[in-house]
Amino acid sequence: MLNNPYDSKREFFDAGNTRSYNFRLSQLISLKNAIEKNEDEIINALSLDLGKPPFEAYTAEIGFVYNEINHAIKNLKKWIKPKRLNTPIYLQPANSYIYPEPKGIVLIVSPWNYPFQLSISPLIGAIAAGNCVLLKPSHQAKNTEYLLTKIIEQTFSNNYISVVTGPGSSAVSSLINNHRFDHIFFTGSVEAGKKVLESASKYLTPVTLELGGKSPVIVHEDADLDIAAKRITWAKFYNAGQTCIAPDYLLVHESKKDLLIQRLKFYIKKYYDDNEKESNNIGRIISDKKFDRLISLIENSHILEGGFYNREKRFISPTLVDGIDVTHPLMKEEIFGPLLPILTYNQISDVINIVRLNPYPLALYLFTESNTVEEYIMENIQFGGGCINNAIYHIVNSNLPFGGVGYSGMGRYHSKYSFDTFTHEKSIFKSYGKFDSNLIYPPYKEKTFKLVKKILK
Repeated sequence: MLNNPYDSKREFFDAGNTRSYNFRLSQLISLKNAIEKNEDEIINALSLDLGKPPFEAYTAEIGFVYNEINHAIKNLKKWIKPKRLNTPIYLQPANSYIYPEPKGIVLIVSPWNYPFQLSISPLIGAIAAGNCVLLKPSHQAKNTEYLLTKIIEQTFSNNYISVVTGPGSSAVSSLINNHRFDHIFFTGSVEAGKKVLESASKYLTPVTLELGGKSPVIVHEDADLDIAAKRITWAKFYNAGQTCIAPDYLLVHESKKDLLIQRLKFYIKKYYDDNEKESNNIGRIISDKKFDRLISLIENSHILEGGFYNREKRFISPTLVDGIDVTHPLMKEEIFGPLLPILTYNQISDVINIVRLNPYPLALYLFTESNTVEEYIMENIQFGGGCINNAIYHIVNSNLPFGGVGYSGMGRYHSKYSFDTFTHEKSIFKSYGKFDSNLIYPPYKEKTFKLVKKILK
């Protein structure tokens, strides 16, 4: 059902209701209290939608959000203060300021893979920045969508924050084409992001796009293979691989391939039980359609580990795939499932050429003890963010911005960066006294022109 009280939000915002520090703080506290009250229901909804183990549901969705809210509550007063900047001496007497100002009415469109976290995390930034919000959660995660609607309706007034439900593409297109939002925050696929950006151009609405891409994990010959295998296994199969920053494919130095595969198999067994066919430690695929797509990607492939699946339960065991090259279907698009293709290289320069076939990944992970190799990868591959000797941990640090580059997105968020995303920085120059330099005023004379050149050069 579509419900769009856009006009009431415009009136509520224009009346200045959302601007004060006390209002913003109280809304953040109310949101945190509502989440605490509904923790068990959130975990249950995520289990119904994605089969998420309670541990993953809490850490990645609820705990992650608590961290964001607490950080915003602690720092809000500092964030909203006007900031004084330096003023050149030739412009004195004067001061220069930046006034952080809420943008207005923002639309947040969230995906199904982390349906709670990726709805609430940008919402925190929008609230802290003083905006009104229309939230469009994913219709594919129906239980979480229902619960989000209930939480928002019980916590906030409808003319301040509300939820729009309904089939994704049609609902989002209708919203963007019929209303002038002051910012659109979209998380989803590259193709859907292109459509959002195109629609937003109608009103020249600024857009943040958090997309995806094929994120490589590179294991160089000098890496600690046990540490690499342990961390890659966890990061890849977390949320059944349905993570935008999951390692999408493995590039391992030829000389270390067999040993690394051995350790990967060990940790798959350790994490997901000896009989991973029945494991409750890995989630389920969101829909039959996406399940069928994943199975089609590994048809007639050389499977080293896993490969078991149950369509009725939408379960796919952690799977390692060998014997592929860059032309294989697994290397043509983002996988978004518990399938890890393995490729090898001999020279580090080969890595650059392979990654550039799918440019601008959202994330990149490198396991090496060599500063030279690290520097080479950093300087030669463009990607959103990543880790050295770890994987997906960069998203947890509140002090780091998160976002893509090129095909993997535009804009950034998390904590202060979320506040900045939903804030307009209004520049102010304030003069004092009646003193004026007559150098700038006509009629222009040759000697004043020469003097100005000396001052400004």
